[in-house]
Amino acid sequence: MRCFGSPYGQTRGLRVAQAETRAHTAPDHHGTAAAGTEPPIWDLVGETPLLPLESPRAGSVRHAILLKAEWLNPGGSVKDRPAREILRAGIAAGVLPRRRVLDASSGNTAVAYAMLGAAAGVGVTVCVPSNASPERMALLAAYGAEVIETDPLEGSDGAIRQARQMAAEFPDRFWYADQYGNPANPEAHYRTTGPEIWRDTDGQVTHLVAGVGTSGTLMGAGRFLREQKPDIRLIAVEPDAPFHGLEGLKHMATAIVPPIYDVALVDETVFMGTERADATVRALAWEAGLLVGWSTGAAVAAAQYLIQRAVPDMRHRMRVVVIAPDGGQRYLSERRRLIAEGG
Repeated sequence: MRCFGSPYGQTRGLRVAQAETRAHTAPDHHGTAAAGTEPPIWDLVGETPLLPLESPRAGSVRHAILLKAEWLNPGGSVKDRPAREILRAGIAAGVLPRRRVLDASSGNTAVAYAMLGAAAGVGVTVCVPSNASPERMALLAAYGAEVIETDPLEGSDGAIRQARQMAAEFPDRFWYADQYGNPANPEAHYRTTGPEIWRDTDGQVTHLVAGVGTSGTLMGAGRFLREQKPDIRLIAVEPDAPFHGLEGLKHMATAIVPPIYDVALVDETVFMGTERADATVRALAWEAGLLVGWSTGAAVAAAQYLIQRAVPDMRHRMRVVVIAPDGGQRYLSERRRLIAEGG
């Protein structure tokens, strides 16, 4: 559904993303969620591998960078983790599946809600900027989600404002999940992502690098890892400007700061340009056979920067875990960026 304003007070100018009867029908209360059991696909979330990378641009330090391959989650992104935890909370509170889950998303959390919700009999409505990748929009349609497209110039903040307005206007219809302020978001990473990293590095991780959108990954996994290793370095990656091409990331100085974001937990923020992130995505595909998304390119470039600036003796002791939120398959429509001008 395309909407630059309230979608439920008006019908003019709206594009319904699915059959209207399905979009406005309450979910089946006899589904899996109501029955008190979780769908088998929910069990597939997490336990993603760490892939060691060589970094030619960082002095050929072998295995200094470890990529947490979150695109291998069943829904294709790291957002499966918080979406599952948030849905669990809604079901436990008794509001799901009686109401529809409602949230704002740049795309990946929306897809995660749609996939996990479909399996559990939970209706899903998501507010998404209309410039989200066509691949994400196609996935949302395929899973039967109700999609409210918001002004692309307002980014994820516009989607947040739209979701808040809808939640206030229709409290009996929607349960506003609020991934940007819901403590279940970082809790998912505290319970799963952090322990997985600690276990799979044998406690040798020295840095955790993650792009920040909701900030849930860095907040949750970072808090767990700091409890295990107080001197670990937690690195946030942000776009270097308010207008950028790093889908899912926030330029915090000019955006609505997520309530779950605790800047005191962060040791350093690396500001990354879209062009450098794009170049890193291409390099990973051409040199390592890894097709990743733009935010992963930004985080890997930040990790390379950290290694480059370290003194040589320290480089060989560094174990930098980089969160790779999604794969490049969700951006194949952006062919010019993937091959570069003149490529």
